[in-house]
Amino acid sequence: MNTSPIGGRYFRVAHPEWSDPLDPSFSSRPPGRRWNPPGLPCLYLSHDVATARANVYRQFAGVPFVPESLDPATAPQLVEVDIPEGQAADAYTDEGLAALGLPATYPHDANNNVIPHEVCQPIGQDAYDANLDGIDYRSAAPGGTRELAWFPREIQPIRTSARPFNQWW
Repeated sequence: MNTSPIGGRYFRVAHPEWSDPLDPSFSSRPPGRRWNPPGLPCLYLSHDVATARANVYRQFAGVPFVPESLDPATAPQLVEVDIPEGQAADAYTDEGLAALGLPATYPHDANNNVIPHEVCQPIGQDAYDANLDGIDYRSAAPGGTRELAWFPREIQPIRTSARPFNQWW
């Protein structure tokens, strides 16, 4: 498994009603998320604001309205966090993907289908078991670039700001 250095500023799209947008236990509920099986806490973060926006657009795919039409009071906020330096499994570079047994076309397979969570979750568990801090991966959101599935273990990220929708969109 190849690794990538991580740390510093990342972004989390959060709904304003969440009591703690940095609570990693949400993703550990069944059925888990892309890189973490049920029971493994993980915090999903965007590398940049453009990727955070791409993830919001992906959430609204197929609905009869666009994020721009949301009421700013109930629309997603952008939480900026700092995470400590560490090492993550590399699911971003072609070499890293190959070492994980994933195609260079990731997040898509040869038929242009998004690779399912069931393929990625064992990789995330292996990275966690290898004492890595997460998975540094290519975003599956159209227009997104890079994301981090971070395993907080005993360390909490430092929340540096939270911007309402109309200030980050």
